[in-house]
Amino acid sequence: MSAEVSWSAATRSTDPELACPIAPVVDIVFSRWTTPILWSLHEYGRQRFVELERRITNVTPKVLTQRLRQLERDGLITRTYHPEVPPRVEYEISELGRSLAPLFATLAEWAATNLPKVERARHAHDAGAVR
Repeated sequence: MSAEVSWSAATRSTDPELACPIAPVVDIVFSRWTTPILWSLHEYGRQRFVELERRITNVTPKVLTQRLRQLERDGLITRTYHPEVPPRVEYEISELGRSLAPLFATLAEWAATNLPKVERARHAHDAGAVR
């Protein structure tokens, strides 16, 4: 079944929540801080909490903890606890998380091609806006 057929079949639903088949994916993958966390783990490999905290500046420890727990729950990262003194915890992107790489690559390509167009459209819109 092609993506076009899937998309068309889904849009026939009367429930707006079910009409878009990618909505659950967007909720999981594009929640605030998810993409920087996944990118960091993909780019730099296994990391401890403090390493992630240093790389993803602007995120609070509380929010980082919450996002890491959710990503672990969703199966996109793995958490390894090392029972040492002091205890050590490491995070790593899982195979499921790595499977998102083509999606992110496609989005990066789209961004490189289209973000300048978006910026021009915004400037044109703002220039014509009534203030």
